[in-house]
Amino acid sequence: QVQLVESGGGLVQAGDSLRLSCAASGGIFSTYTMGWFRRPAGKMREFVATINWSSGSLTYADSVKGRFTISRDNTKNTVYLQMNSLKPEDTAVYSCAARRGMSSSASFRRTYEYDYWGQGTQVTVSS
Repeated sequence: QVQLVESGGGLVQAGDSLRLSCAASGGIFSTYTMGWFRRPAGKMREFVATINWSSGSLTYADSVKGRFTISRDNTKNTVYLQMNSLKPEDTAVYSCAARRGMSSSASFRRTYEYDYWGQGTQVTVSS
């Protein structure tokens, strides 16, 4: 059973930065496509970013492109989300997800395309 544990969330001011981490255990992390999603209060979960197993393919939501960077360290079984220039509209619970199977692309934006999920970490950006 794969377990994903997020960390690094918190309360920050607009313009600040945060780095989220997602540590995986119980599976073959280096073969998974990893994604970050977020759920603002009272809204549906939405895609943020995804990275394929080799870090050769990255995809971002338009709302975070140029501000957020997804990366991974397969030696540490961890995926990261560096968030810069944070805005109040970035406030949400951020969750990481893992998709089994090595893929050359990182074009998986739908929640149903992922097999495992973490519990999430709250990010609050004040204005």
